[in-house]
Amino acid sequence: MKDQSADDGAARGYVTASGPTATLWLNILKKCLLVSGAAVVIMAILALIFKGAAGVGSVVFGAVVVVAFFGLSLLVGHFYGKRNPSGAIGVFIVTYLVKVVGFAAVLFALGAPSWLSGPWFAITAVVVVVLWQATEVVTFGKQRLQLYNDPEPSKPQGENSDGK
Repeated sequence: MKDQSADDGAARGYVTASGPTATLWLNILKKCLLVSGAAVVIMAILALIFKGAAGVGSVVFGAVVVVAFFGLSLLVGHFYGKRNPSGAIGVFIVTYLVKVVGFAAVLFALGAPSWLSGPWFAITAVVVVVLWQATEVVTFGKQRLQLYNDPEPSKPQGENSDGK
């Protein structure tokens, strides 16, 4: 498809480069939630057919645990990364350690509810983890990251401050 207003379909003048992705971590979170959500709906339907309401509850509980675990990091990255992009990796590490200890403590303290179907919970958790991680990697790979501060355009050689 050609631009009829430009010679031979080419854009006139210089094309400016686009900047980095504005909401990197939120974009990743949205895509991960979309993909994981679709898988959870399919698994909940299957669980309803084969196990009933307890299976659906187990699927939802497994998905909520995984989404909360991984989604928290992306939210922290979004809010902290805007203020200090260089320090985001340290915050990710601290967040990860807090999540591991916190989630383990909560899950051990609560124990397994009587209605929980272990196989449906485990299968859902594994499927959501795999899909979440794959989506996160693919989406991150497609984001635009500004690695270097681009220099301001310099004046052409032979031109002084008067433009002569």
